[in-house]
Amino acid sequence: QVQLVESGGGLVQAGGSLRLSCASSLSIFSFYSMGWYRQAPGKQRELVATITSGGVTNYADSVKGRITISRDTAKNTVYLQMNSLKPEDTAVYYCNAETYGLHVNSWGQGTQVTVSS
Repeated sequence: QVQLVESGGGLVQAGGSLRLSCASSLSIFSFYSMGWYRQAPGKQRELVATITSGGVTNYADSVKGRITISRDTAKNTVYLQMNSLKPEDTAVYYCNAETYGLHVNSWGQGTQVTVSS
């Protein structure tokens, strides 16, 4: 069972930046993909960005051009660089790892991101 530990959340003003980190207890190449999802109060969890084991990235339309997913394979860590943050980016951000084959998902505990206007 993989352990995913997020860090880097916090309170930032609109237009500011944050970088989230997700450290995996297993090699990130163990997974078909890793990524970030978010859940705002009263809303469903939604995809923010993913990166496959081959390095292919995918972004939600709402974050394209502002948010970048990357990884450090030596540290088994995935990052989410968030720039030009908006109040609507406020949510709990969850790290995700999806396995090959059955595509089983594992989740971190979440980290709060709050963007003030």
